[in-house]
Amino acid sequence: MALDELVNLRDLGGQPTGTGALTRPGVVYRSDAPRLGDRDPGGLPGWPPRVVVDLREAAETRDEHPMAPASLVHRVRVLEGLDKPDEDDESVHELTTLYQGMLLGAPTKLVEVFRHVLEADGPALVHCAAGKDRTGVVSAVLLSAAGVRPDAIIADYVRTDENMLRVLQRLEELPELPPGVDEEAVAELMATPTQAIERVLEVFDEHPDAAAGWLAGHGVTDDELHRWREKFLEE
Repeated sequence: MALDELVNLRDLGGQPTGTGALTRPGVVYRSDAPRLGDRDPGGLPGWPPRVVVDLREAAETRDEHPMAPASLVHRVRVLEGLDKPDEDDESVHELTTLYQGMLLGAPTKLVEVFRHVLEADGPALVHCAAGKDRTGVVSAVLLSAAGVRPDAIIADYVRTDENMLRVLQRLEELPELPPGVDEEAVAELMATPTQAIERVLEVFDEHPDAAAGWLAGHGVTDDELHRWREKFLEE
């Protein structure tokens, strides 16, 4: 795969719910950060997206968004001012703590993202830098709120593993690895630990109807949740 295109892009359509329904393709995409000069991906309905939700911080977004000419771009800085919760258990992965910090410290921002995607008049793209952590939590919110099975949400999250080497090369955090270099040396940067996303889903499960209940507890209305399922689920 070339580096002049999104390398961690996928459609959140086709995911199974607990009732056997599937999420609708072409509603919401997730990806790593777009760059100027990227080729359009093939086979995605409605591309370019009508709405882009950029989850990166101010230091990561000095220039105009490369998709701004074609898409309405919303910047939601989900980590801005965020304090990660204290965690004394050394067996807990750092990303687990980070994701918990997002749920505890930035619920209004996650609700804002949900509403941008809900109100999009066409496909929406959600991305951060790698399309892994911030995007992973947001994707879990969107999928769970539609009733997608936890195992499917976890499977979508770990799909990023196979793309992270290219993502890091695009971010210029990792050079081209010469033959014989052990990729375990960059394993921590590339990790998508299931523990981290499982704990997110456990938090949702503390509420009626999983993420739908979590969102309702932070101001999302029953009408909004109903419209989300109507929009995102196939009949």
